[in-house]
Amino acid sequence: MDRIYEQYTDKIMSAEEAAELIVSDMTLGCSGFTMVGYPKAVPQAVAALGQAKNLTVLTGASVGEALDGSLVNAGLTARRYPYQTNKTIRNAINAGQVLYADQHLSHTAAFLNRGVGPKVDVAVIECAAVTEEGLVPAATVGVSDSYVRLADKVIVELNETLPLELYGMHDIYTPSVVGGPVPVNDVMDRIGTPVIPCPAEKIAAIVVTDVVGDYPKFKPADDDSQAIAENIVTFLKGEVAAGRQPKSLTPLQSGVGSVANAVLSGLATSGFSGVRIFTEVIQDSALNLIRDGIAIGASCTSLSLSESAQKEFFDNIGYYRDRVIIRPQEVSNHPELVRRLSLIAMNTPIECDIYGNVNSTHIMGTKIMNGIGGSGDFARNAGLSIFATASTAKGGLISCVVPMCSHIDHTEHDVQVLVTEQGVADLRWKAPRERAELIIENCAHPDYKPMLREYFRDALALGGHTPHDLTKALSWHQRFIETGSMK
Repeated sequence: MDRIYEQYTDKIMSAEEAAELIVSDMTLGCSGFTMVGYPKAVPQAVAALGQAKNLTVLTGASVGEALDGSLVNAGLTARRYPYQTNKTIRNAINAGQVLYADQHLSHTAAFLNRGVGPKVDVAVIECAAVTEEGLVPAATVGVSDSYVRLADKVIVELNETLPLELYGMHDIYTPSVVGGPVPVNDVMDRIGTPVIPCPAEKIAAIVVTDVVGDYPKFKPADDDSQAIAENIVTFLKGEVAAGRQPKSLTPLQSGVGSVANAVLSGLATSGFSGVRIFTEVIQDSALNLIRDGIAIGASCTSLSLSESAQKEFFDNIGYYRDRVIIRPQEVSNHPELVRRLSLIAMNTPIECDIYGNVNSTHIMGTKIMNGIGGSGDFARNAGLSIFATASTAKGGLISCVVPMCSHIDHTEHDVQVLVTEQGVADLRWKAPRERAELIIENCAHPDYKPMLREYFRDALALGGHTPHDLTKALSWHQRFIETGSMK
């Protein structure tokens, strides 16, 4: 396969020339999901030019410094959707310099396809090739298919470091805007096309690059994350023994980050086999499960891999192409499919409270960290919803189990099981008072159990279905603000 269809060669231009096509007040729909497949050369050229003010920047999820950081540092980004992890833009959001709306990741394309949201002026998409049929994406799709379809113009960043063998891994399908089933009944069902359709007249520029970009960095599994993984594996084995799960488990979804990576790594020695994965993101541990034959198939919207794991993936792409499908995030996170496939959803909170409410997004209730991502898509609709976190943070100065969350993204209705390195709280069919006792006794760190027990005892004295002493509930967070410790 040629990287550029011969009739498109006249569209080749420099990043600086392509940047001239982006002007003030535009909305950019950019590829990229969890540091994978985002454009780098064109955003940096737009930033260097410095003329396109008041930009609205849409992506699939998080992207790197070359996109978010460069545009923010140049003072060009006014609005950002739907998810981010970049420190530069996070600081600008918390300072009120950039307006940010955190979205469920299944909603972004669905809203735009219904005409709800900003009009996409230019799609900027990183690709491995531009064929007569369309664009071969990087190892991600995100919302790229919708941005290409909705945009007036498309700027392609053709990255020559991407293997052409990515062709055939993607499954591009757009759910109907008026509803109806998405015909995926098994993790490995293919229902779409291997490329993103793109009319020739839309392609305004092709910028050839060889920029590798950033890699996600995972902390080595520590004692806490290993204990969390062991607790989850033990719990899942109990579900199998009770007849609530098949021996190979229903398909797995796992969130992003070091704890999530450690949890999937724990499955490698668990004795489970024939595992299937239906998730947003495949990280190193999931790739290892596929490599070792423990996972027999995986569907995602992005492969977010460390440098060594990406090399393993590219070097053996023929093997993985038969076992991995990369879909648009509107499909990978589709609530109907999450429910139909009865997923086991495993996600990581910032904090949880004694009744099972979860904060996934805000530090001390006010400062955004990253965003809700896909955790809401999966937690609310999964057959089994698990949230897992270490019981403390900041070297023990913060308890991740608190009387009342400072911000709530997932209510107790969507949190079935809570896991820390201390143990497991199965909250299913439990009343609020029972949930509080389970979480304090099974999940809280010993240093904080006396304080939590005291709070719960005082709250019980005030009565109510979900007992709270509102004068004391948020004092935990205030104590940390004032003294640097919750103790």
